[in-house]
Formats: sequence, structure tokens, C-alpha cells
Amino acid sequence: MPHRPPIDTGVSRSPLLRLLMLVTLGVIAVALWYLTSYSLRGGGEVRWVAPEAPCDLHVGACAATLDRGVSLAFEADVAGRIRALEPLPLVVTLEGLEAEAARVEFVGRDMDMGLHRFPLTRGADGVFRGEGQVTICTESVMPWRARVVVETARGSLGSWFDFDVERHTP
Repeated sequence: MPHRPPIDTGVSRSPLLRLLMLVTLGVIAVALWYLTSYSLRGGGEVRWVAPEAPCDLHVGACAATLDRGVSLAFEADVAGRIRALEPLPLVVTLEGLEAEAARVEFVGRDMDMGLHRFPLTRGADGVFRGEGQVTICTESVMPWRARVVVETARGSLGSWFDFDVERHTP
């Protein structure tokens, strides 16, 4: 019987190959985290509709037509100007369609200020109310966008309303 050399089962991998495997696993973990986070935020399936006309949230309610016979009104119920870091009563009224839930999201228009999401509570009158707040910024005037989303049997519908907040100097 001929002599065979023993088979080496211990595979020696170079340090570079091990590093590449670790980097690949890290990229896969980050991608899974991002996909999970994105799906939990629920921002991908909103059908956005532009507001009807420019409005001034500092003065009164703003409106948008979301669909045939479906209108949305959004109001930041404050006396005077909207100010950073002050409680902001939020009111969303939907006509022509029942909604199960509503939320308001504040995002910076020209600067990433993060996503500030405020769920609203439906009252017995069908109007959604809650409280929100915009954060402070180093700019003298910070342009914000209020994204209003309602959850309906037709899916998530939304519109946006732009406003500016001036930095308050004591």
C-alpha cells in the first residue's frame, strides 16, 4: 500500500482574508439594521399630496386636498409666532374620510435637524390633537416643514406645510 501524506484540515487564512470577511459581515449587519429601521419608520408608503396654496401657520390653519372629496386641515394652535422649544398644540382635521391615526413630523427644510415625530390622539369629534415642539437652531431664521400624515383605509396620505421659526433673543 502506497504511503499518502496526511491531509491538512486546518486551513490557514491570511489576515487580509479574515479582515475582508469581517468587513463583509459588518456591512451586512448595517444593511439589515437600516432596512429594519426604515420599515419601522413607515415613511416609504405615504402618498404625498402638495398643499393647495402657500399659507402661514403663524396666522391660522393650512389645508390640502388629499383625494377627491378628502380634505385635510392642519393648525399649530398658538397665539402669535411659533417659537423653538415651546410646546406647540397641533390640530389635524380630516373631512371626507375616516382616519385611524394621524401624526405630525417636523423636519428642517435646508438643514438636517433630524426627524421629530409627534403622534396625535383622535378626539370624540374626529379631530386629532396633540402637542409637538421644534428644536432650536443656530441660524437666526430656521425654515421648517411640517409633514402631516393620516392613516386611512386607503393607506397613508400626507401633505406638508412650510414655516419659519425666528430665533428668540431675550
